[in-house]
Amino acid sequence: MRVAGIREVGGLIEGLEVADPPRAGRDEVLIEVMAAGVGNWDEFARTGAWDLGRSPPMALGVEAAGVIAEVGAGVDDWKVGDHVLTHPLPLRDQGTWAPRLLAPAALVAEKPGAVSWNDAAAFPVPALTAEQVVTEALDVQPGEAVLVNGGSGVTGGLIVSLAAMRGASVIATASPHNHERLRRLGAHHLIDYHDVHWPERVRELTNGNGVASAANATPGGAAKALGAVGDGGRLATITSDPPAETRGIGVASVYVRADGAQLRRLVEMLGAGTLEVSVTSVFNLDDAAAALASVVRGRGGGASVLLL
Repeated sequence: MRVAGIREVGGLIEGLEVADPPRAGRDEVLIEVMAAGVGNWDEFARTGAWDLGRSPPMALGVEAAGVIAEVGAGVDDWKVGDHVLTHPLPLRDQGTWAPRLLAPAALVAEKPGAVSWNDAAAFPVPALTAEQVVTEALDVQPGEAVLVNGGSGVTGGLIVSLAAMRGASVIATASPHNHERLRRLGAHHLIDYHDVHWPERVRELTNGNGVASAANATPGGAAKALGAVGDGGRLATITSDPPAETRGIGVASVYVRADGAQLRRLVEMLGAGTLEVSVTSVFNLDDAAAALASVVRGRGGGASVLLL
């Protein structure tokens, strides 16, 4: 089958001919991919900074939505024809930028009928990342003041929503044209990230105390966000830039973890409309290199997907 991937670590993304996936193993499903997500994390995979569980030559991609074409002998929860989405790491065969994908059945979630293939494909990685930031790294509590630095991105917006659902008072940084959307997602206070003194603005909103916890979703922004956190607080960054701990603030660098149970809970909220993802760029599989380049440059303002 023809996939979009790399021949070697750090190589250019190109069309590759690879063997079809084997039959679904006992605990696996074979998925006919309808759409696959594209994110900054795929650049980490391309350059070898993220081990996906197999080596090139290989298809890239770590999230997808599609139709189950085959189920393993030990799989009882799924059947041929089910519409699903997944973040299937470590990979059992190829990545998700391929027509067919082997995935562990335990890491699959049902796609709600009202959710498009594109939205479903772009949801798993940012949603799981946001959940693991809010509930695990920060353990956000009701009534706490929480900062989301970079709320306008796909993952940042999901962090805003999940923190607000837990009863936090959410302060988010974003460009002004994103403020209305973030208020709708649950942010209580919005600050223009162009203001070089925005950490001081956060402290003003918290009576000089700083927030109890902060999530950084802006590359290179974790150190600045730390200045808005109160003594003894917590900071989690998803951009691989954890600052040194100071003033008793706990610092965590969060990397997404595949978790089928979490994904299924999050997908229920997506189907109910309490969580959302916005796909703004759609590419064909042959244009995977352009899709990733666009994401890395920060173009589009929303999620990107490949159509299979």
